[in-house]
Amino acid sequence: MPSSTIAILLIYFSYGVLEFFRSDLFGKNEQTRDDGIIEFVSTTVLLLATQPAILFTSGALASVIAPEMKNALAGINIFAAIALFLVFDDLAQYLWHRASHSTKWLYNLHRAHHNARYMSIRLVYRNNIFYYMMMPGIWLSGVLIYMGLGWVYAGYIVVKLLVITGAHSDVAWDKPLYAVKWLSPVMWVVERTISTPATHHAHHGRHLEDPATHYKGNYGNLLFFWDVLFGTAKFTRTYPQSYGVENLPKATLGQQLMWPLFPEGKEVEGEGAAQAREVSGS
Repeated sequence: MPSSTIAILLIYFSYGVLEFFRSDLFGKNEQTRDDGIIEFVSTTVLLLATQPAILFTSGALASVIAPEMKNALAGINIFAAIALFLVFDDLAQYLWHRASHSTKWLYNLHRAHHNARYMSIRLVYRNNIFYYMMMPGIWLSGVLIYMGLGWVYAGYIVVKLLVITGAHSDVAWDKPLYAVKWLSPVMWVVERTISTPATHHAHHGRHLEDPATHYKGNYGNLLFFWDVLFGTAKFTRTYPQSYGVENLPKATLGQQLMWPLFPEGKEVEGEGAAQAREVSGS
């Protein structure tokens, strides 16, 4: 088993143990029967099928379109290689995520992530199956791997998972650090660089009038810097009182996992369009 895979499993396991003992990993407040099914299916399909298939397919397509580019970047500086993944994977995911909150049909692919009325590591890969199939960052990462940067991707994906798992967990690692006065300048830099529980929980907050909620922004995945750069950031150093966007239209198990194969009725579709506009601010 690759060392990067072992590291990823250890990250999940460590946060899972923390949630199990501190906030009941498998019995979250307001969870429904469908929640666990959606999270298990979407995570399993992504990690075992969708992501490997996309990385392989994008590399295969690149070998046909540009065979001369195979391993073309293998010798570049490691910092330059990391920067390429931050732009072509993480920035691309920020833009994809932001678009999902401003385009109705994309929001229908993403809404499963916000249907959950709790925060947890269980949400990290909770999305419609087609949401990940279409995610540009995975396809572009496959091209970079084809160009010789697979060795960088193995480490990059571990760091990325460490950050986004911590940002989704309801065990807020940043909360005690905010309470240490002399660490405030350090945390000022940290929260403007990477996604933290406080900044990402705000994106999942239920009620807009809650000062700690900002579901119309805070879209960052690994780097929160993109939100700072593009003006979608909100800092509160506090956490929403409840989660799961307000007035979100109900969706069946099939709709959350495989819309549009399981379309809504006209009434729900109309509510969904209105909610997509509300969530995006458009």
